[in-house]
Amino acid sequence: MTTPMAWLEVSVEVNHEAAEAVAEVLSRHAPQGVALDLGSEGELSPTVTVKAYLAVDADINTRRRRVEEGLWHLHQIWPVIPEPRFRSVVDQDWTATWKEQIQVLHLGRRIVIKPTWRIYEPKPGEVVLEMDPGLAFGTGLHPTTQLCVTALEDLVEPGTTVLDLGTGTGILAMVAARLGAGRVLAVDNDENAVIAARANMATNGLTDAIDLALGSLENVASSFGLVVANILAPVIVAMAGSGLADRVASGGALVVSGILEEQIESVVTALESTGLAVTERRVQDEWAALIAWRS
Repeated sequence: MTTPMAWLEVSVEVNHEAAEAVAEVLSRHAPQGVALDLGSEGELSPTVTVKAYLAVDADINTRRRRVEEGLWHLHQIWPVIPEPRFRSVVDQDWTATWKEQIQVLHLGRRIVIKPTWRIYEPKPGEVVLEMDPGLAFGTGLHPTTQLCVTALEDLVEPGTTVLDLGTGTGILAMVAARLGAGRVLAVDNDENAVIAARANMATNGLTDAIDLALGSLENVASSFGLVVANILAPVIVAMAGSGLADRVASGGALVVSGILEEQIESVVTALESTGLAVTERRVQDEWAALIAWRS
């Protein structure tokens, strides 16, 4: 008879804004993946519990200490992050427990993100994407991703050409494609992000609908009816000075996010200095998305 494997469960309850940062720290020590317990099915609760499982072996005390140290350093930057909770778990198949905790996630008005193993019957008009959680980053929890998804729902029309700068896991490019965009180009300068995005696009049957490339703004030669960049404010400002407006077609729109409220004015100034007109500022949990147009 096989002895059940022992695991140490690490859990941290945080708001959505901090969940991805916590998941990134935990994932360094839990290669099997990080689970996000969202609470009730289909609804975004105010907090999310990030969980990871460490195999109990000869190195468990070292890994536990490194997890605690990593989260302590994160707490210095982000005081809302509490100390982790630890719980021993003995389970021959802990992944079954892990999977039970992963719910579908509703973004915007129509977008549903679900793990591949869950059955979900979409309501009329809903768009379903399948993304299995390895790392939490890019699965839609962060306010900036939610702001961008809502903007895409408003701006993507059938045939719209879309450029996704800094695509990460590819979520925004896939949303655009499923909303009926024409040509979609997704680029990222992180090779690991491109690998993850390629796998997600294959899972959703979107490999032929999206051109995916390793690169950044300087590697894009043409212009698009809609450009989306969910990056960081300093990067957006730098891109504004490097021809970002030229990638927006005449009459086209630009959506930028990853901007803290106190950074809005500097980004607006940078964009409008290139001839773009910022027409909307959308804010959620101290993060902002800006929508600008090229006349």
